[in-house]
Amino acid sequence: MGNITAAVGSMSAWNMVVSTIFSGVGFVALMYGKKQGRFNLMVLGGILMTYPYFITSTLLMFAIGAALTFAVFRLKD
Repeated sequence: MGNITAAVGSMSAWNMVVSTIFSGVGFVALMYGKKQGRFNLMVLGGILMTYPYFITSTLLMFAIGAALTFAVFRLKD
């Protein structure tokens, strides 16, 4: 039980906000890619939904999320 408390305790409010936003973008990209049959969008959507679990720095999380979101919008067209 101590490990769960330590993991949740290390997350700041901004980490949760940023991870929720980019996970939402990832979910939409995943569903859009599935609907359009575009594997690359589905992969980027999956990455956007899961990468916040492995990053603890809010600034780094935001930078990676912004870059991946930019990639999604570039590949969408």
